[in-house]
Amino acid sequence: MIRYAKPTTVDEALALLSEAPWRILAGGTDFYPAQGAKPFRENVLDINGLATLRGIAETDSHWIVGARTTWSDLVRHPLPAAFDALKQAAREVGSVQIQNVASVAGNLCNASPAADGVPALLVLDAEVELRSLAMVRHLPLEKFILGNRRTELQPGEMVTAIRVPKNAATGTSAFVKLGARRYLVISIAMAAARLTIKDGVVSNAAVAVGACSAVARRLASVEAALRSLPVNDALVGAVQSAPMDELSPIDDVRGSAEYRLDAAREIVARAVLGAAGHAPTERVAAA
Repeated sequence: MIRYAKPTTVDEALALLSEAPWRILAGGTDFYPAQGAKPFRENVLDINGLATLRGIAETDSHWIVGARTTWSDLVRHPLPAAFDALKQAAREVGSVQIQNVASVAGNLCNASPAADGVPALLVLDAEVELRSLAMVRHLPLEKFILGNRRTELQPGEMVTAIRVPKNAATGTSAFVKLGARRYLVISIAMAAARLTIKDGVVSNAAVAVGACSAVARRLASVEAALRSLPVNDALVGAVQSAPMDELSPIDDVRGSAEYRLDAAREIVARAVLGAAGHAPTERVAAA
């Protein structure tokens, strides 16, 4: 018999998860479209009664984003400028109605290569908090998402938070998304950049690209090329010449692999300039 449960505490939810497999329901913005008109054949664990999992908190070492925090919650919350890319990405997640109910953790658990929130979280060195009855563990985001619709989530576990270390929440950031139209679109490519600038020189850089590989990737060679550069046109030259070996785009209905690679380089340059405060970032529609 198919079961439905709506626990009111995390411990109650974890106890249920330890007993049998459950499909977790949070915002439902991916859950229901994926289900379609098919009858439910899995137990449904509705976590919308877990009030403690919604909201953003600051500790001495981390910013903690609860798993049920919505994209609209994130946009409204006062956060350091390093989170600007994540807030820009939040405004690209579907429509405002979707942003009002879709959870940040759900975007990660869905594990789509085109998930808007992932590149912006990668440049913040985000980690995922996973809880079971037996333990709590923290995984770097790049180790949590394994591939298209695949994560490191184990039986009996649920995501309870996303954690951003305070030492990564520094500098300024920007996000740029390329789509086939300007609004309500799945990404052809997207990029996030975070720069720490001291005395007009880039002291640290973090750059990530999504929708151009099975999972979003940090670009180590681009980051290395940007460090120690003055904040001027040299930034664009560094992006244009640096290898992007981490990317392995595919051909699909939204664009060819070759087009995606060219587009990725362009939007990375725009994101870097935006993070440096030298150009506005904006949605980009494909020609």
